[in-house]
Amino acid sequence: MNPLRALAEARGRLFAFVPVMIAAGIGLWFALGDEPALIHYAAAGAVALAGALGALRGPEGLRIPAAAALCAALGFLACGVRAERVAAPVLGFRYYGPIEGRVVAIDRSFSDKLRVTLEAPRLEDVAPGRTPWRVRVSFHGAAEGSRPEIGSTIRLIGHLGPPEGPVEPGGFDFRRMAWFRSLGAVGYTRTPPETLAPPAPRAALVNRLRDAISVHLIETIGGDAGGVAAALTTGDRSGIGQAATEALRASNLSHLLSISGLHMGLITAFVFGAVRGGIALVPPLALRVPGKKIAAAVALGAGAFYLLLSGGNVATERAFVMVSVFLVAVLLDRRALSLRSVAIAAVIILLAQPESLTDPGFQMSFAATVALVASFGALRGRVSQRRIPWALRPIAVTLFTSAVAGWATAPIAAAHFNRVAEYGLLANVLSVPIVGTFVMPAAVVAAVLAPLGLEGPALWVMAQGISWVLGVAHFVAGLEGAVTAVIEPPGWVLPAMALGAMWLIVWPRRARWAGAAAVALCLIPWGMAERPALLVSADGALLGVMGPGGRILSAPRGAGFTADAWLEADGDMATQEEAAARPGPFEGAAGDRRLTFAGWRIAVMKGVRAPAGLAAACAEADLVIIAARVWPDVPTGCRVIDQRLLARTGALAIAPGAGGGLRLRATDTDRRAWSGAARRRPNDAPSPWPRSWEREGAATAILRPEGPGGILRAAAARQ
Repeated sequence: MNPLRALAEARGRLFAFVPVMIAAGIGLWFALGDEPALIHYAAAGAVALAGALGALRGPEGLRIPAAAALCAALGFLACGVRAERVAAPVLGFRYYGPIEGRVVAIDRSFSDKLRVTLEAPRLEDVAPGRTPWRVRVSFHGAAEGSRPEIGSTIRLIGHLGPPEGPVEPGGFDFRRMAWFRSLGAVGYTRTPPETLAPPAPRAALVNRLRDAISVHLIETIGGDAGGVAAALTTGDRSGIGQAATEALRASNLSHLLSISGLHMGLITAFVFGAVRGGIALVPPLALRVPGKKIAAAVALGAGAFYLLLSGGNVATERAFVMVSVFLVAVLLDRRALSLRSVAIAAVIILLAQPESLTDPGFQMSFAATVALVASFGALRGRVSQRRIPWALRPIAVTLFTSAVAGWATAPIAAAHFNRVAEYGLLANVLSVPIVGTFVMPAAVVAAVLAPLGLEGPALWVMAQGISWVLGVAHFVAGLEGAVTAVIEPPGWVLPAMALGAMWLIVWPRRARWAGAAAVALCLIPWGMAERPALLVSADGALLGVMGPGGRILSAPRGAGFTADAWLEADGDMATQEEAAARPGPFEGAAGDRRLTFAGWRIAVMKGVRAPAGLAAACAEADLVIIAARVWPDVPTGCRVIDQRLLARTGALAIAPGAGGGLRLRATDTDRRAWSGAARRRPNDAPSPWPRSWEREGAATAILRPEGPGGILRAAAARQ
């Protein structure tokens, strides 16, 4: 069959591909190595205009491709608009000194330390035009135990620096995420903060209400249960301990901590059911008013209030958009649960916040929703509820929805977090019904009764339900083989699997099974993915060599985030200490180590005495990696990777090259707004590599031996 004719015949089912094509344009924008110029946006605008004309007035066979081009161009343009709106100064240097600002958020860091986000900060001797709009500070040392009030203005002495880039080529780029949150600096303090001014009486009223509710729940319920209650209600996770967080992750229940589609759906569904049921209990009223629409309107208001109470984070905003689309469909007498409704919600979110496409929460939320809507739609008319005893129907629905949602989100979770919770289905079956039946309804009842001071019984019910969930999490996490590590897939695998899954769901007739085949085929390159043979951290203080039993690290402590990220991407469950203790090539003292890699003798140096030992290291090594700035004071003929070079390249991936050489791949080669090179033209960007090194573009350099067999001869001479 003619492909264009097939597209035209399937037009009624292709609306679900509208967000897919918008996502394609967004993906193209993010994939560019250089910041798009005005000419690129002009070209995208021209494509959008031509696509609109073709979709409206073009030949029948070309209307669908024209509409696809229009959607892709809109996604590209939306990225440009969004990037301009969130653009804010990024701190370009290391700062130590006083920091003043208004507290707008409180959460916990990777190392389980309380941290605060400050808005409109003031930094000593830093001009306002160079000061970030927001900074984030973790509390260490004497500052631990402090908890400033949201909305208050505080002063502290701390360290700040620009957000860090990826820990390896192709890795997660925290700078990009921080850019779209207008977060221009991160750091820590070891001194307790000083409150300069309490929250203004009418300023940030919602934030103050959130903070008051969070503190009340943590103190009233207590323990991790109180922290989880605060997280479910206000989005504040600062009261949850590290052990509980890890158990929830290992049991695939960590999604319960994020106010997303599940929580928003449970809250609005409970309010909708309560209002509609209440109206039905009064027959004269039920006969005179549209109870279903009134319930939808009240539920929409409850969802909006929940959005404000949660702090309006990205995940909650997405959930509210999705719920709003469904409830508005009820108000307009449309079918609420349909792929069209899901597609509309996705379009709104992608055009308003195109960076959401790269967020695991967005991907998992829509994957689960699309899978559930498609699955229930496929069962409609084929499976009769009468075949299932009424007492078993809730269990059957829970099992079915948990299984479908789990299968749909498993590849995404595995790709982003490199972990698969083997008993996640069991944990969700035992926990999600409790959350939906007791915890969230009790939260709504507590919110209604709180102004009267009668919320105690509802909070008790909420606490019991959360304690059950935590018990399930710890039990499942403690089972043997509860978590399986997964290697990081190539970057194209997840988009290809998503496209195949959408084809399977949307396309009619037998051709849909091509989508299932595409998903299955994507598992082959995922399973065959290779990891870098040698990784160098962005500060040169940590190296990781891939060995037969897994990656071997050069140090058991320090650069913990980098070490954990490397091991997770390897699909390795070892800790940093365990990886450093593996038998391998590293020899020597902690600050002056040696290894042989691909025939090269490499010296790895760090510490205050490292620069003084550079000449001796150069005399006996073919390559020196030093965690200090030593250029240009480098012995002649010595090949050195120091912090000055790494500041321009970022973390390095090193692999054996042809002819006994080494191939070095840099991480920080993109010239984008979040990388600090937004206004630098590609031709003006100097190569990060030394002139004496052989270069293959900005991303790759080649180090070759000093003539045929040069390294081997030099090693023999040293011996």
